[in-house]
Amino acid sequence: MVKEEIKNTLKCLEEGKLILYPTDTIWGVGCDATNYQAVDRIYSLKQRIETKSMIILLDDAAKLPEYVDVVPDITMDLVDSIETPLTVIFKGAKGLAKNVIASDGSIAIRITRDPFCKQLIADFGKPIVSTSANVSGTIDPITFSQIPMVIKNGVDYIVDHHRDRIVKARASRIIKLEPNGEFTVIRK
Repeated sequence: MVKEEIKNTLKCLEEGKLILYPTDTIWGVGCDATNYQAVDRIYSLKQRIETKSMIILLDDAAKLPEYVDVVPDITMDLVDSIETPLTVIFKGAKGLAKNVIASDGSIAIRITRDPFCKQLIADFGKPIVSTSANVSGTIDPITFSQIPMVIKNGVDYIVDHHRDRIVKARASRIIKLEPNGEFTVIRK
């Protein structure tokens, strides 16, 4: 069943469509992070201002140089040593849709540990957007049943995986990493 869900989800991503999917944190709305029109649709669906950038997911830290100019040496130590999901803000984003990159040229990237997401992104070959499945300014849904109907109706495909999962999910920890290796904790 998981293989079939990955196949169905891949088809949507390749067609520039929006997906609703379980991540290693909370349910997310996603799309091809290199597709400007798809990213724009997420901003509209979430009623989110475009100056507030979104997180993207990668399956492997080895792919970071494709999407950021400088990957500080400390990056892997941080990713490997922090047990909870970690989003890292890097300067010098590249190879992504312009509207997914922050106005200062940075990008927030999480190397997912979730097996479904890892396989999906590996098969897709590109990063995907991961933004909470809610309307901006409302609470983050931690279970599938908490996702507002406006979000469910606004995506093109809803992944049929982990819909009944109830975990102590929460948004990821966020750090801002400078090219010189210095970092600041943004969200614990």
